[in-house]
Amino acid sequence: MPRRFTLKTLAAAATVAGMGFTALSAQAADTIKVGVLHALSGTMAISETALKDMALMTIEDINAKGGVLGKKLEPVVIDTASNWPLAAEKAKQLISQDKVAVTFGCWTSVCRKSVLPVYEENNALLFYPVQYEGEELSKNVFYTGAAPNQQAIPAVEYLMGEDGGSAKRWVLLGTDYVYPRTANKILRAFLKKKGVADKDIMEAYTPFGHSDYQTIVADIKKFAAGGKTAVISTINGDSNVPFYKELGNAGIKATEVPVVAFSVGEEELRGLDPKPLVGHLASWNYFMSVKNPTNDAWIKQWSTYAKAKNLPGQSTKPLTNDPMEATYVGIHMWKQAVEKAKSLEVNKVIAAMAGQTFKAPSGFTLTMDAKNHHLHKPVLIGEIKADGQFNVVWKTKEPIKAQPWSPFIDGNDKKKDEPEKK
Repeated sequence: MPRRFTLKTLAAAATVAGMGFTALSAQAADTIKVGVLHALSGTMAISETALKDMALMTIEDINAKGGVLGKKLEPVVIDTASNWPLAAEKAKQLISQDKVAVTFGCWTSVCRKSVLPVYEENNALLFYPVQYEGEELSKNVFYTGAAPNQQAIPAVEYLMGEDGGSAKRWVLLGTDYVYPRTANKILRAFLKKKGVADKDIMEAYTPFGHSDYQTIVADIKKFAAGGKTAVISTINGDSNVPFYKELGNAGIKATEVPVVAFSVGEEELRGLDPKPLVGHLASWNYFMSVKNPTNDAWIKQWSTYAKAKNLPGQSTKPLTNDPMEATYVGIHMWKQAVEKAKSLEVNKVIAAMAGQTFKAPSGFTLTMDAKNHHLHKPVLIGEIKADGQFNVVWKTKEPIKAQPWSPFIDGNDKKKDEPEKK
């Protein structure tokens, strides 16, 4: 073999090694494979199935408009079955076997924490579309949901104020895993700085899939007798249905003890009679009820898709929600970054994500922070209406920059607002 050809071959091999096998494989193929990693069965399916379907609609729309880098996107859909160790195994499969260029997925923080080492070890990309507890910053993750200062803190400030009922006592109620416990650690520290005593905070947790809330709701009623009380709910998944039903059974009205939820949106309310819940609150960065041309067009697009695909529930009653918007925005921003980088190489895409903007259905133009891998997002607080939609009672004037490291946690002031290079 001529020496010149050998050198060329070696140089090409070196280039392949530098690019990373996953990205090269995705480029070399006729299509670009993208992972969709969500719980389509188990306790979290009530929330995550719609995110899978939104990802597929967005991918189909991008393909109809020419794809990415002139290639069609090929979704690889995986069911985590609400099983977090399984999610890590499936993430490995997506990266090493399916050779996806990017993954869009997870809802719970325990899912994200389970798959995170897989993405970091393989220098692969994950877009995470749900509000979370912060206290994390990874080079390999883009967080398109809210950090605590874009959801939890503004909600508590609202309830403390006159418009929110001037609450003095607080119930921190959540599902027993990392997100609720960390979020409530931040909220406790925040409440303490606002002069709230420990005796005026009740904290309780239930396991995933918990269904008997009779005792806890009775305890809330008893606690609320001690003064103006608000409930901060970080209950996740299908446990929201029996919790809200029990609130209704116990006659706890929003005018007496308002509940603000961080994981209940339009999709979760689908399985409930919303009438007893009227006036209870949710804090998000988007509601289906917001009126603007971008949202109107998106809802119409989703409704048409849901009917064409005969999606269960959605085909007869199409609903959009905040994590669906975050999924939609994340996929489009990834597309824009790939096209800016003219490459699927992970490090180039990461660099190109900095400063990406997208006109979101919320009516705001969202920006990916130049450094911290989080979106600048507006904050909206909505009251549940009798039709299962939300009436927006408060919102920020403009998007808020995310604080991944909460200033209410000791030592966070020393942490950098950008991922460490590894």
